[in-house]
Amino acid sequence: MAEIATIARPYAEALFKATGNGAASVTVWLDELAAVAANEQLRQFADNPKSTADQVYGLVAGVMKSSLDANAQNFLRTVIENGRLAVLPEIAAQFRALKNAQQGAFDAVVHSAFPLDASALADLSSVLEKRFGRKLNLQVELQPELIGGIRVVVGDEVLDTSVKARLEQMKVALTA
Repeated sequence: MAEIATIARPYAEALFKATGNGAASVTVWLDELAAVAANEQLRQFADNPKSTADQVYGLVAGVMKSSLDANAQNFLRTVIENGRLAVLPEIAAQFRALKNAQQGAFDAVVHSAFPLDASALADLSSVLEKRFGRKLNLQVELQPELIGGIRVVVGDEVLDTSVKARLEQMKVALTA
């Protein structure tokens, strides 16, 4: 894991320096590239010695939902030509960390049993920012097994108000 982080760091830092104030728009396409690069079949195709860099680039660019601007295309070509496609998810994570550090914000994952609408998410964001004492970038992931409530993860801190967690607490209390 440390090796992947070491390989990803120069790419993330160079991309961050090159984007300047446009880090928010870069995050969008970089996260999408990272999701595409996480596909095992794509990585196998890219690692195949018979596959050329242009073929891999064409496949990745073809799978993308959004179109890539010139900077994104150059970045993707550089990553592919250097054989670092598998490192893209880590590059995206390190880029996001650099962007958050610049903005003084933190990523937070909200696990919810049900989808949250925009107004509920805005209300939740303000409550969580007060609770954790920092600006948060919320990302919602659905987890029906929570039954109800939410589970929030900010770095290594966890706030679990789900029904599943309460049932587990009751089980421990009753069996003790």
